[in-house]
Amino acid sequence: MQAESRLPNLAELEAATTLVYAVMPATPQFRWPLLERRTGLELWAKHENYTPLGAFKMRGGLVYFDQLRRAQPDTECVVCATRGNHGQSVALAARRCGFRVIAVVPHGNSVEKNAAMRALGAELIESGDDFQASAETAASLAEEHGWHPVPSFHMLLVRGVGTYGLELFRAAPDLDTVYVPIGLGSGICGVMAARDALGLSTKVVGVVSDGAPAYALSFAARRVVEHDVSTRISDGMSCRTPHPDALPFILRGADHIVRVTDDEVESAMRALFADTHTVAEGAGAAPLAALLQERDSLRGRKAGIVISGGNVDTNVYARVLRGPLA
Repeated sequence: MQAESRLPNLAELEAATTLVYAVMPATPQFRWPLLERRTGLELWAKHENYTPLGAFKMRGGLVYFDQLRRAQPDTECVVCATRGNHGQSVALAARRCGFRVIAVVPHGNSVEKNAAMRALGAELIESGDDFQASAETAASLAEEHGWHPVPSFHMLLVRGVGTYGLELFRAAPDLDTVYVPIGLGSGICGVMAARDALGLSTKVVGVVSDGAPAYALSFAARRVVEHDVSTRISDGMSCRTPHPDALPFILRGADHIVRVTDDEVESAMRALFADTHTVAEGAGAAPLAALLQERDSLRGRKAGIVISGGNVDTNVYARVLRGPLA
């Protein structure tokens, strides 16, 4: 299934909601009083950590595999590279279609995300020290065995995840700025697609880890720039090489990209728990960390943050919560 050269339009996003809502309900977006006191803003939090898989990726997989089932019904096995949330989405959606699922993860990947993928029926292979290395292994396996390679960025995935953008903007259409974490780009592209489809002028700001700054460097250089990954907490944003299909859309549609440190992300994880009693993984808390960096420039405006997931290992989260609360 080939990539498209444009973001999904409103009709495509609306059609995707039918597929998504057949399996999961819309997630909420809340204004939390303590979080607004902390930031000094009218702030909407989009809770993609409240999906049945604990992350926004679930939406994209449902749309992608509905199309694959129709276009290539003889598919027997699919393979993907993942740090966990994408793999859970693939496992859930592909198994619903009767496909065998192979997920390639880096060595030292999240224990609990690995367990979740296995519980959904995926077979795991550990390969490489980071996502890119796992992706190379997945591509080799697909070629060797004739398995269908599931991309980490594709417009069908964007159609699916863009449904949460529709939900957010329809609940709060007058947002001035929305902060969205960037892994490989489907989430931020989905938010930009929803904004554009609804004819809004909201600024979409990407967020990356300072330990995985490839998209920020690429945004500044206007071309793909690779960079090694060293983040200890934001595995969902641990991108070494930006996706060449995603970057052009981000260059056109994002206002800017903010880099956040691991310390800032962990502080934001603690703040979200204290103010909302919600669990956010590193990537899910990164938008709050970015907003806190820029809150002085947002005074008097309305902002949103996307809590993209809550799948953090128990021992990691316990360590984070023991840290100081700003």
